[in-house]
Amino acid sequence: MLFAFYFLLPTFYFILMHMKVVVLYRPGSDHSSIVENFVRDLERRNRGSARVDLINVDTRDGSATASLYDVMQYPAVLALQDDGQLLREWEGSTMPLLNEVSYYTHQV
Repeated sequence: MLFAFYFLLPTFYFILMHMKVVVLYRPGSDHSSIVENFVRDLERRNRGSARVDLINVDTRDGSATASLYDVMQYPAVLALQDDGQLLREWEGSTMPLLNEVSYYTHQV
């Protein structure tokens, strides 16, 4: 009798997820220097590899982005997947910790 044994090895699929951080704010406002310093520190911490987009809420794109994600307070920090799915959000004048946001600036 001939027996054939097939060993099924588990197959793992790794999904490369790209993430980005978007900051909605108003340049020239009271919080603009806080936001700009935050982004500069984040980029410095990640040695320039941080992926952060600064968007003015007074522009068409900024207004549309704020509306899409129901942003009510500025500045707003949004962690997004490349497909636009919201992963995490921080709103208001208190900026999140660099450690919290740093994770979302890299691909996983």
